[in-house]
Amino acid sequence: MLKAAGAAGAGIGIGTVALAAPASAADAPFAHPGLLHTRTDLNRMAAKVKAGAEPYAAGFAKLAANRHAQSGRRANPQATVYRGAGSPQNYAALYNDIHAAYQNALRYHVSGEDAHAETAVAILNAWSGKLTSIQGSADRFLAAGLYGYQFANAAELVRDRDDFELGRAQELLSDVFLPLSDSFLSHHNDAVVTNYWPNWDLTALACVLATGIFCDDRAAVGRAVEHFKHGDGMGSVRHAIPVVHEDGLAEWVEAGRDQGHALLGVGLMGTVCEMAWNQGIDLYGYDDSRFLKGAEYVAKWSLGGEVPYTANTRRKGAIGGWSGSETASAAAAVDPGMTRPIWAMIANHYTKRRGVSASYVTRAAVKAAPEGGGGDYGPNSGGFDQLGFGTLAFTRGRVSDGDGDGGARVQGAVRASASPAGASGLASTGIEGGVGWVAAAGVAAVGGGVLMLRRRGGGE
Repeated sequence: MLKAAGAAGAGIGIGTVALAAPASAADAPFAHPGLLHTRTDLNRMAAKVKAGAEPYAAGFAKLAANRHAQSGRRANPQATVYRGAGSPQNYAALYNDIHAAYQNALRYHVSGEDAHAETAVAILNAWSGKLTSIQGSADRFLAAGLYGYQFANAAELVRDRDDFELGRAQELLSDVFLPLSDSFLSHHNDAVVTNYWPNWDLTALACVLATGIFCDDRAAVGRAVEHFKHGDGMGSVRHAIPVVHEDGLAEWVEAGRDQGHALLGVGLMGTVCEMAWNQGIDLYGYDDSRFLKGAEYVAKWSLGGEVPYTANTRRKGAIGGWSGSETASAAAAVDPGMTRPIWAMIANHYTKRRGVSASYVTRAAVKAAPEGGGGDYGPNSGGFDQLGFGTLAFTRGRVSDGDGDGGARVQGAVRASASPAGASGLASTGIEGGVGWVAAAGVAAVGGGVLMLRRRGGGE
């Protein structure tokens, strides 16, 4: 039995939920495809788009319009990738090609057009046949983490094709990406453990987990899970989300830095939770669903809401070298128009798989819909930190409607929380009717997905 997180004051559902393990037992083979998308997910996307169902059709249109998702895309592989000052930086070639491979592979699974699969395979094979090293300043760890987990996800979508060099891709991840990410989690670039904000740990954590699953490396998966739960670095769940308030919201420590990095961190932690879930490991619900409480906090804050922040002082510096400290005393200013394609995945897990309220996350998902991907959020590297397209990929019906997750099932009753004061049955939206709210958010027909709110016991 897993307790669904939260408290009534934040609109986070409370109750007891029994969930069957979503995928494999501890000693069973890993499920493939089984990173961000399972076979059930891919079949759902294809069926919904073929039927013209919304918001899947809008999500697919967003994908098809992206310049990276075109079958004429050609790879630009490099032997050494550099990221960071003092080096001939060329890492944009890597992230652009990975996103092109991922988008073409996803487009293939939805449309069935083989040309997109061939393009994805050709790009991934070109890189696995040439890349031997990732170099640069400390930013090389960011490159290894971000592009390692993304490469694994793109490759996972074509791993069964005869023209895909599976063994070579596994060697690339195990020999080039994984060692840097493992090193960072263990040694933090020889800095004091709090020197780096949570997103640094989380990029490495995502890479170790994704590589472990893609390469059937159970030890790597175990290291990633252990670090998420108990790691000394700021990316472990209790360091990234250090304070839980009585209203059910939990501070995301990087909110004291800036909005962009806080959104990055939430997106990365959600990615880790989703990949783990698809292998039967429930990090979403770990520590009384602490991640949900932190995601709700960041969503509310990013939407322009007031949130508390407990002053946080962290040590900085190199071990045996310089040292200092930095204090974040308040949540940073935000731009309510800023978004990243991170919310649909999180909202759908909690509201559809678990059947609990996630009011602020749901509002953020509606506002961001339809979510795009790399190339839709500007030309700089920050616009490529998430693979995106969550409206297409993660929208699902409730498990009880037969349109939910293929592995997880709600076995017990869920008691929805009361909505925040003044929500009038649609948690924290301030809108009386679901149709009016959806229209105001710029989303058209959304029946059957997370973006359709229903009145149920005072929550959504």
